[in-house]
Amino acid sequence: MHQTIVILDFGSQVTQLIARRVRELNIYCEIHPWNKAPEIGPHVKGVILSGSPFSVHQEGAPLPDISGYVNNLPVLGICYGAQLMATLNGGEVVRSTHREYGRAELVAVKDSPLLKGIPLQSQVWMSHGDTIKDAGADAEIICSTGDVAYAGYHIKNKPVFGVQFHPEVYHSTDGTQLLKNFVVDICGCSQDWTPLSFIDETVAELKAKIGSDTVIMGLSGGVDSTVAAVLIHRAIGERLHCIFVDNGLLRKNEFEDVLDSYKHLGLNVKGVNAASQFYDALKGLSDPEQKRKAIGRVFIEVFDAESKKEKDAAWLGQGTIYPDVIESVSVSGGPSQTIKSHHNVGGLPDYMKLKIVEPLRLLFKDEVRRVGKALEIPQNILGRHPFPGPGLGIRILGDITEEKVRLLQEADAIWTNNLKESGLYDQVWQAGAILLPIQSVGVMGDERTYERTIALRAVNSTDGMTADWSRLPHDFLAKVSNDIINKVKGINRVVYDISSKPPATIEWE
Repeated sequence: MHQTIVILDFGSQVTQLIARRVRELNIYCEIHPWNKAPEIGPHVKGVILSGSPFSVHQEGAPLPDISGYVNNLPVLGICYGAQLMATLNGGEVVRSTHREYGRAELVAVKDSPLLKGIPLQSQVWMSHGDTIKDAGADAEIICSTGDVAYAGYHIKNKPVFGVQFHPEVYHSTDGTQLLKNFVVDICGCSQDWTPLSFIDETVAELKAKIGSDTVIMGLSGGVDSTVAAVLIHRAIGERLHCIFVDNGLLRKNEFEDVLDSYKHLGLNVKGVNAASQFYDALKGLSDPEQKRKAIGRVFIEVFDAESKKEKDAAWLGQGTIYPDVIESVSVSGGPSQTIKSHHNVGGLPDYMKLKIVEPLRLLFKDEVRRVGKALEIPQNILGRHPFPGPGLGIRILGDITEEKVRLLQEADAIWTNNLKESGLYDQVWQAGAILLPIQSVGVMGDERTYERTIALRAVNSTDGMTADWSRLPHDFLAKVSNDIINKVKGINRVVYDISSKPPATIEWE
């Protein structure tokens, strides 16, 4: 097994960022809920304790016995994790006189292996309501800020450290260096978890897991399902049967274009037109969760019908990735809050006799692309913007009709083609058009119009967990707006979404 850093999740919404930073250092890590902590094996090289929305004084706060880790492994506590260790070490954590949130500057840094290479004037990010007054027996302060004495501490004679700030967020300018000091220098991890090593290990795991069975794989034409399919194909070859479903909610000409692109990958792909089934299931639904569940249900039904045509099919392959899991359920069953459901997360109904195989379940989007590049998947597929599983069904606010889908397909094609023609497509992480459930007055020629509104969305991101709206040139946006209004009959107004995630999400539903 790979050398592993275990991250115990105490419910922080940014626990996954710790994993991202560690992964970026080419070191494998896993997130586990605090109440399902794994046993220490020889492959575990260190433990990181995450932040939490809880106070250590709060009723029901997670206060697990971590002595087995602290006495046997290097440990780094972050925010709540540092307060937890201080509390269990006989120290004192008190309520802050004011909430400490935002940027702070280290003003006192002691020589410590955790802080190697970090300058005195280093910006860090604070987010806590409690503060450490005393970290307990044999604890020494290694860094402070103007307001926080115990910004960082070390338990003497042990590779055990706590920091009150969040090194995992971008606002902590030397946070990656601190994490590298911990996982590489203190824990002694080899930086050998690379895309090539992931491919070799995943293919070996898939061979062992699937055995001589047959897999049905759903393809969308996007990065995630394609990379997952190529990995499974490497493991089992022609026993992988891929299906691309036209759910009636794809982008313009996407069904034909995607099927054509797969001809060059050696995959066995069958196209299935099931648009009418999806439209029937969506008729009259306007609630976004109901639409997602309906699309997911029909998706399962189509695959159930197709799987029965393959007598030996025992598995359903999916391109589920880490952000899907994190946003749908708490990570590995931890206490983080659910944001929204994803159509391919959460298991299968009892009547569907297929097991699930998800080779990318613990990868972030940028990691998937790096793996895809190592697999030599063409750039026209790897470079495609993410597209939600429910497709245009969650980019049409309100109920779904074929006419609304047609309108959005035309507008979205103009938006995408303009991005490509202007050289802006690759500068944007994800872009799409949204059809709003409102009409407004307009004037075209000498005639009054009362037609629909399109919202354009474009964001920059690395993994989809956070995103900022793309600052596209105004002249470019004006041209797109003009093209859509002039070429798509039924639309007379175009707006541009300048919301970031958080507080908004990338998709509108």
